[in-house]
Amino acid sequence: MIRKVLLVDDDRPVRQALGQTLELADLQPILAGSYIEAKDHITEGFQGVIVSDVSMPGKDGFALLEFAQGVDAELPVILLSGQGDIPMAVRSMGKGAFDFLEKPCAPSDLIAVVEKALRSRALVLENRQLRRQLQSSDAAARMIYGKSAVSEDLRNRIRTVARTTAEVLILGEPGTGIPKVAEVIHMLSAAAARPFQRIAAASATPETLAQAFDQAEGGSIFLNEVAGLSPAAQFALLERMESDHAARILAGTNLDLAAEAQAGRFLHDLYYRLDAMRLRIPPLRERPEDIAVLFATFVSQACEQAALPEPPITEGVIARLMAQDWPGNARSLMNEAMRYAMGLTEDETESGNGLTEQLARVERTLLEEALRRFAGNATLAAQALRVPRKTFYDKLTRHGLRPELFRN
Repeated sequence: MIRKVLLVDDDRPVRQALGQTLELADLQPILAGSYIEAKDHITEGFQGVIVSDVSMPGKDGFALLEFAQGVDAELPVILLSGQGDIPMAVRSMGKGAFDFLEKPCAPSDLIAVVEKALRSRALVLENRQLRRQLQSSDAAARMIYGKSAVSEDLRNRIRTVARTTAEVLILGEPGTGIPKVAEVIHMLSAAAARPFQRIAAASATPETLAQAFDQAEGGSIFLNEVAGLSPAAQFALLERMESDHAARILAGTNLDLAAEAQAGRFLHDLYYRLDAMRLRIPPLRERPEDIAVLFATFVSQACEQAALPEPPITEGVIARLMAQDWPGNARSLMNEAMRYAMGLTEDETESGNGLTEQLARVERTLLEEALRRFAGNATLAAQALRVPRKTFYDKLTRHGLRPELFRN
């Protein structure tokens, strides 16, 4: 059971006496003499409760209560005051304090209230962990969209990587969803209940990195665009990783980090530490079967956010989408879906770039993808597309595709 108690009182003798009372009850007091000292210990998911005097120089116990509620609304705060009148007690409870005690209070009364608050806190944290486990149990299937074999392979690789504690280098073109993949890895890991820290590498400093490690509490730190770390930040990160294993590093980049190290722009030793496990996110052009699913999902999300009815998505619209290369990957497709949801796009299927031509390009793309996936094996490719073998060969002839060119 959780036994931590953050005890805040500006009167040192009183603080020490109350601390001894808590220790004798087999509790773990953390002593602070002011609001400033106390606030650094208060985090979401703090493994304990707070006991604070109301009257303190500067910001008082009510200010600390407000701060704690802002960090975690379900964190129990017990207020103490030498002015134990009824209005003070009513004010304390009205502001959300777990309980109010008059000073000096009997040790047995203090311990009884603290024990009750600790039981409440333990139940809250246990319920949160259960909810996280339920939400995270299939985070890959829930958050990594796509029905193609390529997407399913990505989900399986994410699950495999998440089972380890090694650092992960996540590679992908812009717009492929590196931050989301990092979050899913964390959610599927044993550290899912711990913090997930996000840091923009380009703005990171040795100080912010040190703070992230201090706050990670056994969780994960995601460095977005890690190639953008300054030399000073690179040295600080490497030094911290070599001496502190309190957090797992998930590093994302769309650059060739090995080439960056070779060119002297990135520390070789840091690259080797980050490259313990490598995960590549395939671009959208390698999984064209996912375009329709992704677009429909993004349109639905955009309509929900804007409280708009969902417009129908016609075959012509899908054909137009699949005829594009999407160099911006899922991010560009998401922008297109948002415009479509708002009615800001035009259906181009009646123009010179007509439906017949667009459907032909879509068909060719699917044929090429199937041949590439099965290394030029026409039989397996036809089976995957669920078309008769003769029909499959007719289509290959029509598009000028030769299976032998895909066998390497």
